[in-house]
Amino acid sequence: MEINDLIQSHQETRDQQQRAIFASLFIMENRLQTIFDKTDPKVTLKQFMLLVMLKFSSEEENTLTNMGNLLGCSRQNIKKLAVSLEKYDLIKIHSDSGDKRKLKLYLTVDGLKYFEEIFSLHTQSLNKLFHNYSDSELQLFFKTLMKLYGGIEKLENEYAEKG
Repeated sequence: MEINDLIQSHQETRDQQQRAIFASLFIMENRLQTIFDKTDPKVTLKQFMLLVMLKFSSEEENTLTNMGNLLGCSRQNIKKLAVSLEKYDLIKIHSDSGDKRKLKLYLTVDGLKYFEEIFSLHTQSLNKLFHNYSDSELQLFFKTLMKLYGGIEKLENEYAEKG
């Protein structure tokens, strides 16, 4: 059975649709990670996403904790990604001058150069991924994803209050 057939068979009720969407997100994440990991033998998609976050956030925000919050994972997972990237001299990990307990991440010159090279490959792949979408479909998809983030944040807050 193809995954599309399985998903299509779960479209009758709202409950089935919710379950199909949830399963689809999980499956798509795995498939996209596999595809993008093949794009670059040096850096995984998760490592690349950390580079993206570092590139487009301020130095003040570049702590392990903040990067974990942005990428939806733990501080420890970010540290593992950062250590791997540091071995390639793409980033540097330093203690914050004001608070030695805070570890901050910085893109190196090699990291910036590397980012620019691989960014174009990722952009090409993204363009292929979304080429069948009209501008209005893409805009609607974007708005729908933003609503989904709102639902995720609500769940995170509820679990944080219980925990």
